[in-house]
Amino acid sequence: MGEHYPDTVVVDGSIPSAPTMSTLGEKIAVRKRRKPEAIVDKTRINRAIRAIEVRVVDEDGEQLGVLKLQEALEVAQEKGLDLVEVSDKSRPPVCRIMDYGKFKYQKRKKQNDAKKRQTVVRVKEIKLRPKTEEHDFQFKLKNARGFLTDGNKVKVTVQYRGREMAYTYLGIELLDRFTKETEDLSIVEVKPRAEGRIAQMILAPKKTS
Repeated sequence: MGEHYPDTVVVDGSIPSAPTMSTLGEKIAVRKRRKPEAIVDKTRINRAIRAIEVRVVDEDGEQLGVLKLQEALEVAQEKGLDLVEVSDKSRPPVCRIMDYGKFKYQKRKKQNDAKKRQTVVRVKEIKLRPKTEEHDFQFKLKNARGFLTDGNKVKVTVQYRGREMAYTYLGIELLDRFTKETEDLSIVEVKPRAEGRIAQMILAPKKTS
């Protein structure tokens, strides 16, 4: 007995063949990824300026007054520069004579320099146990001081296991000691507190004047 396909219609005694993966694939629309939209420079320069009259400032910042657009374009052309609309909200719009290519390059360079100067603050974590040995404590303290000196925040965490939960006060004491040992470099951003099986705090580097 042949296979039964739901919703098939028999015409002239023949049964349509079952759909194959290839025929189904033809009907599946492939969703294409959208390309990121390019940033379009909407600044109007030279012949793209629409106003009939414009208030003109030359390359040295000197006011040339209100000029017909054609006249302003001729002044810029004589100097080998561009006429750039810098304020379309004014009436008439304010335009400046400048080397627009050089202006865009310098603007982009300033933005890149500003990004480089931005300070990225990371949070480093130091993990301790309630009964951390002294040499281990000093080792981790040294690491924390290094992180703070580099401008990073430090999250100090004390983890409790099993019967150590009976000595949660030891964790808080350990965090208090850690605070005192780093007070020349840090401020307490989040005070020591116990949460279930951990006690923790966050230290932030002191701001240098």
